[in-house]
Amino acid sequence: MPTAPAIYVRVSTVEQSVDSQVRDLREFCSARGLNDVTEYCDAGVSGMKDSRPAWNRCWDAVQKGRHNMLMVHALDRVGRSLPHLVMIMEYLRCHHIALVSYRENIDLSTSAGKMLAGMFALMAEYERNIISERTKAGLRQAKAAGKQMGRPRALFDEALARKLLVDQGFGQNKTARIMRASMTRVHAYRRRLESEGILPPTGYSVKGIKIVVEKPAILATRRKPT
Repeated sequence: MPTAPAIYVRVSTVEQSVDSQVRDLREFCSARGLNDVTEYCDAGVSGMKDSRPAWNRCWDAVQKGRHNMLMVHALDRVGRSLPHLVMIMEYLRCHHIALVSYRENIDLSTSAGKMLAGMFALMAEYERNIISERTKAGLRQAKAAGKQMGRPRALFDEALARKLLVDQGFGQNKTARIMRASMTRVHAYRRRLESEGILPPTGYSVKGIKIVVEKPAILATRRKPT
């Protein structure tokens, strides 16, 4: 499949226009004899969004090998952040696709452009490390202050669990389903009731024990002859 250059332009609000970006890039292509250029325009789409309609089509075409050059008016038109931009640049470099930025006068297919891409990669790594260090420091400070880390623990209704396990004689599975609680919480609560002598050890049901106490003859008829 023949490849051709691509132009990607974007403005963040509907009040803005992509016309000036498109005009500059068309003139750039004309001056360099680039023909059959495909244009992708996102109008009124923030660069912070993960999904941008025109960019999605452009990137899909790039990944399918339909373009050998990607031209943008500025690098901030492409990446949501520096790490995201570096990821795009690295993909294009590995697949021998040129990235040209009009405003910065950068061609990442040249030696100077490759050096700049390497500097961007170092800056992105530095930014990730700084964010990671700040996050870890914040977690340590919160932990030292006695704050609970992670998702708050769901409340366990002990009164309802006692009613279901003791009064109703339900098993742990049914109790957990009714309460929408984990089996671990229900099992731990039952073990506590057993240790307090409120429930018999696991394996003996409340209903079964009541029947035996009220009608001991049933137990005698079920014993195997010696």
